[in-house]
Amino acid sequence: MDHGLYHGLDTSAFPSDGFGAGDVEPPATLGGSIPEGVASPLLLVGSSIDFSDAISLADVRLAKTIAAAGAADYVRRTGALDIVWLAGADMVDSAMLADICAAAEEQECSLVCETSLPAIDRVVAAIPASLNAQFLVDADPTDRLVALAAARRTREGKVHDIARDDAMERIDRLQEEVARISRLLGDLAVQRGGLPGTPSSFAPRDDDFADYPGQVRTPTRDFGAMPRSFVPEERTIDRNRAKAVRRMLRQRRMREQYFPADLFADPAWDMLLDLYAARLERQPVSVSSLCIAAAVPATTALRWIKTMTDAGLFVREADPHDGRRIFIALAEGAFDALARYFEALEE
Repeated sequence: MDHGLYHGLDTSAFPSDGFGAGDVEPPATLGGSIPEGVASPLLLVGSSIDFSDAISLADVRLAKTIAAAGAADYVRRTGALDIVWLAGADMVDSAMLADICAAAEEQECSLVCETSLPAIDRVVAAIPASLNAQFLVDADPTDRLVALAAARRTREGKVHDIARDDAMERIDRLQEEVARISRLLGDLAVQRGGLPGTPSSFAPRDDDFADYPGQVRTPTRDFGAMPRSFVPEERTIDRNRAKAVRRMLRQRRMREQYFPADLFADPAWDMLLDLYAARLERQPVSVSSLCIAAAVPATTALRWIKTMTDAGLFVREADPHDGRRIFIALAEGAFDALARYFEALEE
């Protein structure tokens, strides 16, 4: 074990080759939660990372550092892990990465992946949507702390307030912003819910958005464009609106030439606009492309993509031509609400 990874931790009682299935008894839990006062055990896979301050604040302890080749077997053999931290996920081949993910899911572990932006499409596609995963690109200490806080299991509904710093405030603001956008889109859909063209599965709702994910079903679409000479009038309207949305996005980027970019940062809205325009253009959007459209650091964009997907606003779609990549698209309800929003602007 690399003792330098966790400064101040007494590791004298740890086995030299890490914990096996019989070395450590899992802490007593109720419903998979970690009791108060027990630090979540973390397995570091790959190269060493100095994040001792982050794991200390997040109440996490390093159990072992291991090479990627033996990670899946170790996770299955050890029943007391909470988080699997995969450093350099872009350097792990697809089959090994899939095996590590499967092992983490079997043991109900959370996964934190550090990767490069060019490899993000392959990495995200290899990780099942059912697995609680956090993605980091060029992460700083704050990003790592936020990822650990999100990956750590909930403690029987209690809030552990030892780290109410800027990182925790960022998580709260992100959740509040997603809730606000969800309510806004829901209100827009309800206001004109009786007009023709409203999907039958998208019923009007109250302000409570809890049932939203169950209503979204995005059918598989053919992204091939029709010959322009046969494009109906509806497609002409879609193209004109897509141009207007792209112009709005360009105006938002131009604003950053005159004011600090983070002053008006709104990645959720930028991604909604980009996906809406792409849907009108019948073009797929990869994860890496959406990160660029968000106009924020890639780690922040990936966190927003996960949050919006969990909220039922985005959906994952498999690339029919490349199983190593997925696309991100608007859920039907979100698309309908945005369409009505732009109809209202045009009135």
